[in-house]
Amino acid sequence: MTEAGTLTPDDAARQPDECPLPDDLLTEPLARAILEAGPLAMTVSDPRLPDDPVVWANAAFTSLTGYGIEEVRGRNCRFLQGEGTDPRAVDRLRAALARGEDVQEVLLNVRKDGSGFWNQLAITQLRDDEGRVTHRVGVQVDVTAEAVGEAARTLELSLMHRTADRLELLARMGEELSRHLEYDDAVDALADLVVPRLATWGFVAMRAESGQMERIHVVTSDPEHREVAHALGTQGTSWLTRSPRVAQTLAAGANHVPMPLPVDLASLPDRTTPSELALLRTLGLGSALLVPLTGRDRVLGVLCLVHRDADGFDRETVVTSAHLGRRAGVLLENVRLYLAERDAALTLQHSLLPVIGDVAGLDVAATYLPSGRRAEVGGDWFDAFVLPDGTVSLAVGDVVGHDLRAAASMGQLRSLLRASVWRGDRPGEALERLDDLVRALDVADVATCVLVRWECTADGAHLTWASAGHPPVLVRLPDGRVHSLDGARTTPVGLPSAHPGAVPEASHDLPRGALVVLYSDGLVERRDRGLREGIAALSAALADVPQDATATQVRDALTSALVDRQQEDDVCLLVVRVD
Repeated sequence: MTEAGTLTPDDAARQPDECPLPDDLLTEPLARAILEAGPLAMTVSDPRLPDDPVVWANAAFTSLTGYGIEEVRGRNCRFLQGEGTDPRAVDRLRAALARGEDVQEVLLNVRKDGSGFWNQLAITQLRDDEGRVTHRVGVQVDVTAEAVGEAARTLELSLMHRTADRLELLARMGEELSRHLEYDDAVDALADLVVPRLATWGFVAMRAESGQMERIHVVTSDPEHREVAHALGTQGTSWLTRSPRVAQTLAAGANHVPMPLPVDLASLPDRTTPSELALLRTLGLGSALLVPLTGRDRVLGVLCLVHRDADGFDRETVVTSAHLGRRAGVLLENVRLYLAERDAALTLQHSLLPVIGDVAGLDVAATYLPSGRRAEVGGDWFDAFVLPDGTVSLAVGDVVGHDLRAAASMGQLRSLLRASVWRGDRPGEALERLDDLVRALDVADVATCVLVRWECTADGAHLTWASAGHPPVLVRLPDGRVHSLDGARTTPVGLPSAHPGAVPEASHDLPRGALVVLYSDGLVERRDRGLREGIAALSAALADVPQDATATQVRDALTSALVDRQQEDDVCLLVVRVD
């Protein structure tokens, strides 16, 4: 079982015609017979002779390899090696033998007829009384079936891992695009996630319905080239708009199959500026894979993956990119649809909300802030107007829901409540009438509302109010104390009343310099803060505003203290100062 060379012709001529087991290894005739006729392929080599030749082999070895005894004797066993034999395994084998160690390796060997087989080889080194290696006994076992099975399992496992990686990338893309419901952010997130996983660099380019490019985001997997990628995406677009392959991809249908192609280097100087060409060459130009981002009925944009090598994309990357194109196109189209619905709802809602002007000379400020969930809009509203008798009506309400129906219902409720108050109904009567109309006309599902009637007095103001399941009105007195206007509460509009009959009312006098705050629950309640804790936080913020602050300054201070960028609900806030 050794390496290089063979015996000289004279040495070979002195060998017997058969290949008996050397006498100095085994003297018992029965044991010799068992080894020579045994089922395991075995050889013995003599490292004391040049090139460690085979000096004995049994019949099982000749049967396994197809070589006769006369073809084996006097040769180093490397004749079994072929082009597919792993040189690293051979090096490990040689190094172990040189160190005097026994060794095992699995090698791809070749029979005499040229067929390959996997050989599980075990070599044991025999020593004399002085510790010198005299012979090497090799045992060969054909493990082709096991090796092929293991190779198949390895391939299957590799395919499973690649499939899992593809599914994981698709899942992550879906989560990432759903999290970014600003269109430009979603486009950027797609490129940031996909390009470093699949290519040297690349970009996502989206076009508007007019055909013009509306968003381009270039990404590189090399941190040292990030500034180069940013410059390419922001300094000019000739390299993109004059690319024939990009134009072909954008014009492709839903059945387009992306295929990697070498970058057309020859035409680049004619369709790019010198600075663009320098940036492109810095990023690397070997091969490109262009994938249409397909929506439900048209191509919205293109995902381009570029590799510095001409053969940089394997079949798995092509398949993955095709799946990504179809999935990402639909997700980005959903973002557009959400934004369109959002804009329509906001337009409707703002058209229904009043513009606060002069309200009987009172210092009044109001705001409506839509939630951070750009696909949703709620039914929050506020109102402040002067009644025919000179008193003022103040209201804040909230229709349950976040959609166009909620916004439309809000407009109907506000109009119904205005009509009831205008005809002279007191707050309790107005809410009772509103509840009856909602039930009879099926205007909305459920809504909360607080309605306040404000009468100016010589010393300040007299307030009368009623609440249909709404958070309490807060009052800050001139000395800085804050308390809520409790009482006069009933169930939300649209739900069975816990107090059949007239809706209760309550009243309270306020001195000059007091502040009155009406608000919807979106200002105080959120996922990490309950309603009671939120009202306490609002009370504390209201107590901290300066005594001489105007209604506008108070409004801004309260929204700054309680509203964050990721607010989960719409916010209405109405502030009135008693002057």
